[in-house]
Parts: sequence; C-alpha cells; structure tokens
Amino acid sequence: MTTDQPALASAVPAPRGVRAGGRPPGPDPAPRRGFLAKAFGITAVLSAAGSGLGLLRDLLLARYFGANQGTDAFLVAWTVPETAAPLLIEDAMSFLMVPAFALALVLREEDPDAPDPVRQLVRATLPWLLLALSGLALATALGAPQLVELLAPGLANPGLAVTCTRITAITVLPFGVAGYLAAALRAHHCFTAPAGIYVAYNVGILAVLLGCQSFLGVRSAALGVALGSLLMAGLLVAPFLRRLRQGAGPGSHPGAGRSRKALVLMPFALLPVAAFTLTRQSQVFVERYLGSALPPGTISHLNYAAKVSQLAMTAGILICTVTFPLVARALAAGDLTAARDRVEKDLGQAAAVVLVGTAFLMACAPSVVSLLFQRGAFGPRDTAATAAVIRVYSFGLPAQALIGVMIRPYFSLRPVVRRADDPGTEDGGRRLLDWFPVAAMLLGLGVTVVVSLLATPRFGALGLAAGNAAGITAAAALLLHGLVLRGIPLRLRRVLGGHARLLAAAGGATALGAAVAGLATGPLLSTLLGGLTVALAFAVLGTGLGAREVRGPVLAVARALNPPTVADEGKLPHGQ
Repeated sequence: MTTDQPALASAVPAPRGVRAGGRPPGPDPAPRRGFLAKAFGITAVLSAAGSGLGLLRDLLLARYFGANQGTDAFLVAWTVPETAAPLLIEDAMSFLMVPAFALALVLREEDPDAPDPVRQLVRATLPWLLLALSGLALATALGAPQLVELLAPGLANPGLAVTCTRITAITVLPFGVAGYLAAALRAHHCFTAPAGIYVAYNVGILAVLLGCQSFLGVRSAALGVALGSLLMAGLLVAPFLRRLRQGAGPGSHPGAGRSRKALVLMPFALLPVAAFTLTRQSQVFVERYLGSALPPGTISHLNYAAKVSQLAMTAGILICTVTFPLVARALAAGDLTAARDRVEKDLGQAAAVVLVGTAFLMACAPSVVSLLFQRGAFGPRDTAATAAVIRVYSFGLPAQALIGVMIRPYFSLRPVVRRADDPGTEDGGRRLLDWFPVAAMLLGLGVTVVVSLLATPRFGALGLAAGNAAGITAAAALLLHGLVLRGIPLRLRRVLGGHARLLAAAGGATALGAAVAGLATGPLLSTLLGGLTVALAFAVLGTGLGAREVRGPVLAVARALNPPTVADEGKLPHGQ
C-alpha cells in the first residue's frame, strides 16, 4: 500500500535526459563566481549578530535571575521553543522543504511555459501546514501542566513553569511559518532574510526582558520568546511573496495548460524527519528530567554551558546551510557525484571550524564563563560548575556538527515531493532506509540514558553532559555509515583520514592553549592569550599534518601577506 498522494499534477513528465531547449540536465544554472563566498559572508554576519544577541539574552537572564528555581522553571518552559526551533526551522522543515522547492525549481527550468511548480507546491502544502501548526500550538498550551510534569517531575516551582509553557506555546505557529518561508527562500538562493530571523527573534526577547523584568520576573523572558517568534515570521513574508511573484512565468496564470512535468506530494515523508528531530532533541529531555532531581540551578548550569558550547558549532553549521540548496539541486537532477563531492567538502570544513572552536572552549572554559556570566546573581560557584560542564559537553560538539552536515543530503533523497517518473519510489528497502537516522538517534539516545544514569549519581551535571557527548558521538558514527547505504558514495577512508588529522591538530592546540591561558590572571587576558594560542597552534599543526581544510586557508593567507613580485611571476611557466 502506497502512502504517496498525487497532489499537484498527474501527467507523466518527460525523461530527464534533456531539458526543454535541448540543455542537458543539471542541478541549476551555475551560480555566479563568488556566490558561495558572498552567501556565506551574509549568512555568517547575520547569524553572528543573532548569536551575539542570543548571548546577550543569556547574559541578562543570568544577571537578573541567576541560576535558581525560577530560571529552572523558565528553562523547562523553554523546552517548547527549544524543540520547535530545530523541528520547524533548522532541521525537519529545512530537510523537507529545501529539496522540495529545489525540485520545483528544476522542473520550472525544464518546462518554463508550464504552470509554475513552485506556486503549485505552495498551494498544496502551506494551508495544511498552517492548520496543523495552529492545532499543535493549542494542544501544547492546553496540555502545559501534563507537559511540565512529564519533563521535570522534580521541579520545585511547577506553577511558574506551566504559566511560562502556555506563553511559549505560541511559538509553534510562527516558528513553522518561518521555517517554511526560509526553506523556500534558501532554495531560491536568497540567504539574507533567512539569516536575519534570529536577530529579529532575540530583539523581541530583549525588548520585553529589558522593559518588563522588574515587575514580571522570569515571565518576561517567556513573553519575549513569543514576541520574537512573531517577528521571525514577519521578517520573511515580504521576501517570500516577492520571490513568488518574480518566478511567475508565462504558464503561471490559471488558464495555462497542464504541465508535462509532475510533482507528487508524499506527506508521510514527514514522519521519519520529524521522528529524527524529536529523537535528537530527546537528549535535552533526558537532561531536564534527570537534572530536575539534582540541586536547584543544575538545569540552568547545563543550559548556560550548552549555549556557550554550541557557539562553536555556529560557523560549521553555516557552511552546510549555504551549500545545502546546491546539494539538493544536484540530487534533484540525479548528479550523485557532485553531491558526494560537496558533502565531503562540507564534512571536512565543518569539522575544521568546529574543532578549533572546541579546542578553544576546552582550553579557556573557566575564563570564558567568568568573562561572560560572572556578575549580578551569577557567582563564582556558578562559573566553576558551568565551565566544568562546557569542557565535558565539548567532546560531543564535532559529532553534532557532522550530524548537521550529513542529515541534509540524507533526507534530500526522499523529499516531501518527487517526480512522477521517479524510479524505485515504491521500493521497500528504500523506504526502510528513511528510518535509519531515527534508529541511529535512538541507539545514541540509549547510550545517553545509560551513561547518564551510571554517571549522574556520582558526578551530577557532569554525568549528564558526558551522557550527551557519548550518545551524539555514537549516533554520528552510525549515520556516517547510513549515508553510504542511502546511495551517496562517500569515500570513507578519505573522510576519516582527514578528520583524524584535524583531531590531532585540535588535541595539540588544546594542550598548548590551556597552558598559556593558565599563565594569565584576569579572565579577559586569559581568554585572549589562550584563544590566540589555540588558533595559531591549530593552523600550524593542521598544516604540518596535511589537513586540507587547514592547509589551504593557511597558504592562501601566506600568499596574501607575501604576494609574488613581478620577477617571481615571470619565472613561473605560463603565468602559473
């Protein structure tokens, strides 16, 4: 029995061998030179601004409320947007809709005179999405007491957590809209507005927090989360409508003939993606559940540590955020070799960026936490506890980044829509592979639970952090194998060899950075000296070990600082 439902057209499309106009198939007209660098630059700047505002938000939370029963209650409520964001913005919605819009754009290029497949896709999916999101938000608000009891049964102040949960339940609808619109814009190679959504989100939180914290307490943070989510969605509406109007071709009017290209909607493709995201997020549920039985403030220490640790992943994830539409276009056009090459490059570049950040955090965690948080209600004991958790968390950061890179092409091979002539769609083995990432995350979650239960009685929050790192690393190893099974022919020996060189460079940089950071007394000087040492040591060791992701940028910087003279250029054959 098939789950596929014809939704957009029923005619059988022309073969993929030749496009309309005689052009060979391909993922897309090649982006202009420098497109990836420009897109990454825009995304990096705006994402850094959003991360900076998010860090300011966390600093104000720590300053105003410290780490106590009130912040624990709010953070339990924050589980709602914390789960909705990856499900509806960063992971599931992106994994499904970027490939879906990419395929629609490929079909638009193949048959520009037909009805616009992009508009057909929007009409078939957006109304149902809005209805489902509205129902989910309402159900979350009504079930807040049961949700709080399930997430943190040992919480000292469940009433406050219930109130904050009902407020944050609003985020489900605008988060889903923002994720859908951002996926559509990225598929159109429009990155500016999607990169700015977290700026809008955190501006909303900060505005309410600064204006209302004195009389609303920690509830002001929950209200800010709700306002920020509305600003996120609002930021994307105008660019989305503009792109939709610009793409209207001669066949887009209602009276146009039927398309020879067909898209078939596969709504049940959502299930493994959503299950993967929720299973991945369940690591946070385990932390909140077990942490609620530990001394007050433990959940807050874990949260602050996670926020700082994940800053190291931001740039790594930005790489695959920018390149994902290119991978999706290549897969939509059937070019597995181009997709493989791009994924291998993303794995190496993301690993290099995240590992240098991980080395910095391991070397300088105490000074970083002291510099960022130690003021107001956040004291030295909180600094020591948070820094210790950061160092343990950091062991799992490379695996988290690699999962972020691998899962995008994995789910792109079965997006929420497909061509009507796609061969093998009904193959049972292929459908079973849809659930491989869920199985990998479940096994990883099992590792998390076992390690956490064994380690938490003795080590407290550090045991929870160790369980998180062990579980996500196990899941990443399984998913790397699953990507090959899925049909993307990664050269595993090459990939793993490159990562081994990067790990060795990161280990050496960590040791040197920690030694230098320990020589300084103040947190600012310690952070600067330790960070500079880590960066230089990673660059030198990575270059010496032959890591391509390090050696290439280092040599480029060296050439920029010491450009060849005219005489030198004359000695090179053919100007090389």
